[in-house]
Amino acid sequence: MYKLSILILSLYAFIHASDSTDFPQQMQDFSLYKQSQQDQFQAYKQAQMKAYDAYKKELSAFWDDPKLSSKENWLSYSKDHKTRCDVDFKNEEIIIQTVASSAKDAQLNLKIALAKAVSIDTKTLQEIDPLEQKLSKIPKPFDLEDAPVNKKPILSTVIFDNNLTKDTLKKYVEKKISTPKMVVVESNKVKESKVYTIAVKLPSDTMLKRSKIYLNDVTKYAKKEGLPKSLVFAIMHSESSFNPRAKSHIPAYGLMQIVPRTAGRDTYKYLYKKDKLVSGNYLYNSKNNIQMGSAYLHILYYRYLRKIDNPKSRLYCAIAAYNTGSANVAYAFIKRKNMGMAAPIINKLTPTQVYGMLIRNLQYDEPKHYLKKVSKRMALYTEVYGD
Repeated sequence: MYKLSILILSLYAFIHASDSTDFPQQMQDFSLYKQSQQDQFQAYKQAQMKAYDAYKKELSAFWDDPKLSSKENWLSYSKDHKTRCDVDFKNEEIIIQTVASSAKDAQLNLKIALAKAVSIDTKTLQEIDPLEQKLSKIPKPFDLEDAPVNKKPILSTVIFDNNLTKDTLKKYVEKKISTPKMVVVESNKVKESKVYTIAVKLPSDTMLKRSKIYLNDVTKYAKKEGLPKSLVFAIMHSESSFNPRAKSHIPAYGLMQIVPRTAGRDTYKYLYKKDKLVSGNYLYNSKNNIQMGSAYLHILYYRYLRKIDNPKSRLYCAIAAYNTGSANVAYAFIKRKNMGMAAPIINKLTPTQVYGMLIRNLQYDEPKHYLKKVSKRMALYTEVYGD
């Protein structure tokens, strides 16, 4: 409470001081406020990492590899940690595993896990996930922007279209889970138990059906930010494979993989004229994530890269910058991280030449592959949704 009072008083003094001779003191007070904000957020991140580590330690009592969700995989565990479901959005497959003492128990556990995976929505998942329950107990910094996770289907519309009922769910699970299909190995962790595994392929049009869930929000925010829908969809596809629980090691969160301390902060300031950090929950909300991802693309295209004249050349640079930053894009052309100096050089090139320079000269392989993937996927989503 003492820290919070100091912060509020410091900010108040900065905003309301009217005498120009007080300016040095204003800056000192504001610096104190910003440093405290950063310290609180860093402490919050450290508390989160401790919670992740503690949860993984709990899981390691049952699993050799206590995996958690990543950019393209959503991992969920049962309350007793003995059953887990790994939805691989990139490879369109569900891997379900359980540690059990008999095939009969294993089959029941696998059925329950599969039924939950293909029917649960994002809001319910947030509320019942054991790890999220732990994270929700960590005190948040006073000025961290938080929001509830909105309710969106995850796999139900992929598998059942709009015909999910108790009967259709039961038939699906019974068909997919059967004893002969299970792979069984001895458990290295639990005595007199085995690890039972079954793989379930998702439909071949999973990616397209997942994209349709977000069509309204993509259409709204792409139009607002002066972007083609196909660009936003291609970025989402490339960043997360439409995994709504995507989380990278950086960490970046959600469909468009927003990093709270960089892109998240820049876009919040652009959208709301306030300097705030956003929480993981805020970014797991698909509407917020798409809004912020679209806004960040706007910042890249219309602000950081505004001196690039040709729209297509600027688009290629914006795609690469979303992955590696505009300074690294400039480096690909002039070996210096200065877009103001790079723009005149870029303007002398055709879009095809710009694309080629980026593919050859970007410092790392990841943004090179990223530019190729997003460019190809833009063409695919243009066919489906138009611009």
